[in-house]
Amino acid sequence: MSGSQSVTAVSNASERWPEVRFAGLRFTPMTVEQTVDALANRSPLAPFATFVTPNAEHAYLRQRDPKFRAISDAAWISTNDSRVVGRTALLGGLRLRFAPGAYVVRELFERVIEPETPLSVIGGTPALAEKLRQQYGLRNLVQHVPPMGMIDNPAAVAQAVAFVAAHPARFVFVAMGPPQSELLCGHIIEDGRSTGLGLCIGSSLQVLTGDSDPAPAVLEHSGFVWLYRLTREPRRLWRRYMRGFYGLGLGLRDVMFRWLGLRGAYSRE
Repeated sequence: MSGSQSVTAVSNASERWPEVRFAGLRFTPMTVEQTVDALANRSPLAPFATFVTPNAEHAYLRQRDPKFRAISDAAWISTNDSRVVGRTALLGGLRLRFAPGAYVVRELFERVIEPETPLSVIGGTPALAEKLRQQYGLRNLVQHVPPMGMIDNPAAVAQAVAFVAAHPARFVFVAMGPPQSELLCGHIIEDGRSTGLGLCIGSSLQVLTGDSDPAPAVLEHSGFVWLYRLTREPRRLWRRYMRGFYGLGLGLRDVMFRWLGLRGAYSRE
């Protein structure tokens, strides 16, 4: 690594963005365009860091798992993935912006990622990776498919960490959903061998390839996309959205505290 590359890596790795705390969550209030620009400008030689997109369910997961909470708080960028949380914040005069994983991922592939860009996918299926290769002409994409419940399997975690270290990539798409994606990224950071950026983006790649149907535009923009998804997959999603009410409750609490002048409920840093 040359001296100039080293300085760039350290500079990009240490850069911090303004933060907002609301509903028990940490947000970087950035638009999709701002987020993609920041991800694009980060040096691929910088130490491994994470990009996360919290929603209301994350508030529930954070209070149950201190490690998940610590990793989320340490994320390089943490953008809002929930229109409902964003609109609740507006009641208290707080603008979180809206940059969900699916939107950011699409813009990355359209604007930043080139056929030769080194990419890794952790999770998904081999068919998903092949669709991405065909759709975008990717020639440097590798994939590791860990077993179900891998985060509770030390051997599987070690294998995934070693895979990321052995295949340096500008972007590592960790497509297992919370909290597994974030916890795996925490192990990769602790390991210390990897560079690049881990994007905890859930099913965003499936949306990109058309394997996951997007909600109708009217629901997408109204904030009721969750209802559309729940009616499509009630058995899989009902717990997730019930957990989301916990985060929404925290948000309403923070709004009330704001109205009462108790600013400690959330803050800018």
